[in-house]
Amino acid sequence: MGASAISSGPAELRIEDLTVAYGPRSPAVQGLSAHVPAGTTLALLGSNGAGKTTVMRAITGLLGQHGGRMVSGSISLDGVDITQSTPAQRVRLGLAQTMEGRRIFSELTVEENLRTGAWARPDRPGVAKELAAVFDRFPEIADRRKDKAGYLSGGQQQMMAIGRALMARPRLLLMDEPSLGLAPKLVDRVADIIEKIANEGTTIVLIEQNVAMSLAVAEYAIALEAGRVVLESEAAALAEDDRIQAAYFSAVSSTWPKPDLS
Repeated sequence: MGASAISSGPAELRIEDLTVAYGPRSPAVQGLSAHVPAGTTLALLGSNGAGKTTVMRAITGLLGQHGGRMVSGSISLDGVDITQSTPAQRVRLGLAQTMEGRRIFSELTVEENLRTGAWARPDRPGVAKELAAVFDRFPEIADRRKDKAGYLSGGQQQMMAIGRALMARPRLLLMDEPSLGLAPKLVDRVADIIEKIANEGTTIVLIEQNVAMSLAVAEYAIALEAGRVVLESEAAALAEDDRIQAAYFSAVSSTWPKPDLS
């Protein structure tokens, strides 16, 4: 399909019977289907190697850059099949991502890093307005806008990485481990940011190692094991599932409370 202008409002995401493989190995993801209604947050759960990042790569169209390929299935935004769309076309349709490890340009300034997130936007006044909004949202980096990004703390870099994704004015935001390596207080801050972004009208797919936090901010959740869906439900209900309790809440302590079901 050809590139289109970014529409307004959150996007609906549908994944149908997705199977992904890397080379001759067994599929990394097999037969996955998911529906993320517009304006909601989906949490993808699973241990390392379960297939979470592969799902993200399939949505963004970046499988090929990592040696992967879609064996079968389809992906659509608002009912439009984007399975064969390029990553750039998907960005123009309103898709953005914050990647694990932040992936910042350390030699560029904070402001330059943020502006890279708006590369697909032709509306310069809109970009300037978005930049001001990002600095309002993240006062932690507002005073560092002319500093090189490599000099920021880990928490400040994460705020900048999220802000860079927001510069694209995303309708669908993919977030891969946004709290990784952050202190507990900053994990709280990231959770608050995710909830606010969702409330402002953005669909979110979230991978997050802090499972309790992930389930607290999401409406829906899918648990993957060896590339297959083993559990799927509303997030609050899944937090009470015995298998999730055993896998994530009893083995390790968490500073984040489980979702309140009262």
